[in-house]
Amino acid sequence: MANMRNIATPVKDPDLVRMRRDQIVQAATKLFAEKGFHGTTTREIARESGLGTGTLYEYVSSKEDILYLVCDMIHSQVEEKLHSVPVTGSRADEVLPVVLAGFFRVMDELQELVLLIYQETKSLPPEYMHYVLRREEEISSYFAKILRTGIEDGSFSISPEVVSLMAHNITVLGQMWAFRRWSLHRNYSLEAFTETQTSLFMRELCADANAGFLGRTQIHENVQ
Repeated sequence: MANMRNIATPVKDPDLVRMRRDQIVQAATKLFAEKGFHGTTTREIARESGLGTGTLYEYVSSKEDILYLVCDMIHSQVEEKLHSVPVTGSRADEVLPVVLAGFFRVMDELQELVLLIYQETKSLPPEYMHYVLRREEEISSYFAKILRTGIEDGSFSISPEVVSLMAHNITVLGQMWAFRRWSLHRNYSLEAFTETQTSLFMRELCADANAGFLGRTQIHENVQ
């Protein structure tokens, strides 16, 4: 896991720091979702969290610190729920559909938080942004590991060179359920969305390797 950037605090009790920051994060998450990062003040966050403004600043130095903690909390929830999906089967082509269904359920459950992190991440300073993006990469890396296993056990007929791209595709497919919900939710239930996306994705993974490679090569040549 990416190393979290340390936020300085004069408070020496780590349990108290953790508890107070949890209060601040929960309050900020609610307010950022309602009013946006720029529309929310630290005074409002302090009030919502039940702390005085001065006390809040004992645990964070800025509103950007709070956004950073919120983003980290959201990524942690996504990863925890994703890794807790019960996986059955020994081959990757048995495992991946289960993981996809679980990931889409996580995106559905946390869709408000997923929207929040992508709407407000741009407000982070560069040093925080780099950490948050690394957390995002870790989610895609989980899918990449399954894809590589599928190549090794013969489940998937894709080139190793496209594993990273396809892992990112999976991440985006899940996020799509939150980002495009204004349209998708009118036409698809979560179950129908999951079944359709899984079918399309597995079809590509299990297609003839040579045909897929030649097709990608032709596209690349045409672009050049």
